[in-house]
Amino acid sequence: MRAVGTFSAYLEHAYMDWLYVAGIGIFFIGLMASIALHELGHLVPAKRFGIRVPQYMVGFGPTAWSFRRGETEYGIKWIPLGGYIRMIGMLPPRPGDDPTKLRGSSTGPFQGLIDSARQAALEEVRPGDEDRVFYRKKWWQKVIVMAGGPLMNFVLAFVFFSILLVGIGLPASAPIVSPQTNTCVIPVTEKRADCRPGDQPTPAANAGLKPGDRLVSFGGQKIATWDDATRLIRSHGAGPVQIGIVRDGKPMTLQATLIAQDRPRLDDPKRTENVGFLGVMPTEVMQKQSMGQVVGYMGELTGRVAMSLVRLPEKMVGVWNAAFSGADRDPEGPVGVVGAGRMGGEILASDLSAEKKIAIFVNLLAGFNLAIGMFNLIPLLPLDGGHIAGGLWEGIKRGYAKVLRRPEPAHVDIAKVLPVTYALAIMMIIMAGLLLYADLFNPLRLTG
Repeated sequence: MRAVGTFSAYLEHAYMDWLYVAGIGIFFIGLMASIALHELGHLVPAKRFGIRVPQYMVGFGPTAWSFRRGETEYGIKWIPLGGYIRMIGMLPPRPGDDPTKLRGSSTGPFQGLIDSARQAALEEVRPGDEDRVFYRKKWWQKVIVMAGGPLMNFVLAFVFFSILLVGIGLPASAPIVSPQTNTCVIPVTEKRADCRPGDQPTPAANAGLKPGDRLVSFGGQKIATWDDATRLIRSHGAGPVQIGIVRDGKPMTLQATLIAQDRPRLDDPKRTENVGFLGVMPTEVMQKQSMGQVVGYMGELTGRVAMSLVRLPEKMVGVWNAAFSGADRDPEGPVGVVGAGRMGGEILASDLSAEKKIAIFVNLLAGFNLAIGMFNLIPLLPLDGGHIAGGLWEGIKRGYAKVLRRPEPAHVDIAKVLPVTYALAIMMIIMAGLLLYADLFNPLRLTG
């Protein structure tokens, strides 16, 4: 019998491990699909405006698989941490240079970086491509091409949030007696969940309330939500009251005698107040929302993500402390791709219901798309927002020149800020490395 039990435990452990790995795989498939669609958001308008795109790739590093259609190579690379499309002529040549020819780099560290970048941007320009380079396109076309990627992320986030809120629903407390409801009174000062001999029965237990009973009225006042029930119970204080319930589809009225108890305040759980106490816990249900609520939900979350980006340096200090001093990870702090993948594994291997697992997965992918879209809008190179800012600045300059009837100014030369770009790229690499280390050795967990 012991051997059978051990083998059963082994099978259960192996099954949970398989679910964990499958969860990581499912998350990465969703992430790579999001990256592919982000790059598609750049690719479609680029081709629409006649820009030559030699490559469309999902991932980095060596190419795992690719095919060519027309002038573009489409493929997947081995490192699933991003993607890109390569457009010719991203940076303009210096004034007076022949855009079809390369020139030697200048001395000086910063100017050398700029010159090398110009050469890389022009090295694929072939005869006849002069009007197909990115830098020669109209300013609004540049903005549309570069904004297409983040816009695709926002569309995906909206689709995922719509599936979550409208199709699945959000967890909500329903005025239904939960099976986890205690039948005894446990003082708020005692950190336990089990009843012991000598504990006083709750008013709910004395009144005969059972798990599954839906509360529909309290003292003659209707109950539609758990918040309604909480407000009425707490404000009633000690004393008798009639409670209307529905049990197995049949309406009933029970007589209960509430007691007064010190309970955590609703507005400040660290403090207590003496209120009426019945002794019931709500049942968590998935409550579906309307499309209008999707907009509000996404808007609120967008504001929170924006504030997190503003406080990113501070948040990264917290990640450092968690990585090297063992401090707890901030649930509102940044998490890398590896950490999110581990969350996906934990979700699938958890004992949650299938509906809740799907809901958390969808919410995770929606949140990642929203964060990726907003991060890419930061107006700094090499992010999409840097190119968008360059295009908008070019539009302002040309509009100003048109109003004053001045000659059309040259294309905005974003290569001049490349030293800042390289510094930002180094910072991003350091941040990614720190997140990777923290996600491996002190991961942020969604489940207990």
